[in-house]
Amino acid sequence: MADAQMVDPHDVVMTGENSFIRLSNDGGKTMTDRVSHWRVLWSPAGQGHALFIESPLVDGGPVIYADNAGVARYLQRTIEVLLHQPFADESLPIIDAEFARTGISLATVEERITTDDDAIVLSWWDLMRPFILTMPPGAMQRPLGVYSTFIPARGAQLSVNGEASRAKVFPQERFGKPSSSCCLAWSESWTRPKG
Repeated sequence: MADAQMVDPHDVVMTGENSFIRLSNDGGKTMTDRVSHWRVLWSPAGQGHALFIESPLVDGGPVIYADNAGVARYLQRTIEVLLHQPFADESLPIIDAEFARTGISLATVEERITTDDDAIVLSWWDLMRPFILTMPPGAMQRPLGVYSTFIPARGAQLSVNGEASRAKVFPQERFGKPSSSCCLAWSESWTRPKG
């Protein structure tokens, strides 16, 4: 019986990464650029990458890039609907893209997303002390739980086709831990109550 307590009782929704960049010109009162980058290692829809982006650097409101459209739609229906409603709009088209991580891990991390027409670079640097977020299903009135290693960045940049956003990272404490609006979120698993 004691061994059973060492296993989380909930069903796994997905495991992987969900790093993000949120930039502002007024210290976080309004968001200029919002980016959600997913690297899915396991989900019922398979593996793959997805990028949800809302920025003046891209035309026409939220844009979705993915190398597995099924994974992108699954993320919209299950998780993005809880995080940022505009990213959950399934009428948005999905642009086929290639994804690669570059940079020197744990000094500067870069995610590169390329299509026939676009080149997007997400960069995080001046990384802060990591902490593990543990939120079981029901926390913050969310039906899903999440367990994630957050590595906040004091510096971050969004660049689209060689043009970088001029908006800034802003400090954002998370549950008493020093953090920022731009974080690497690695070793991330989402869960739901069994059944």
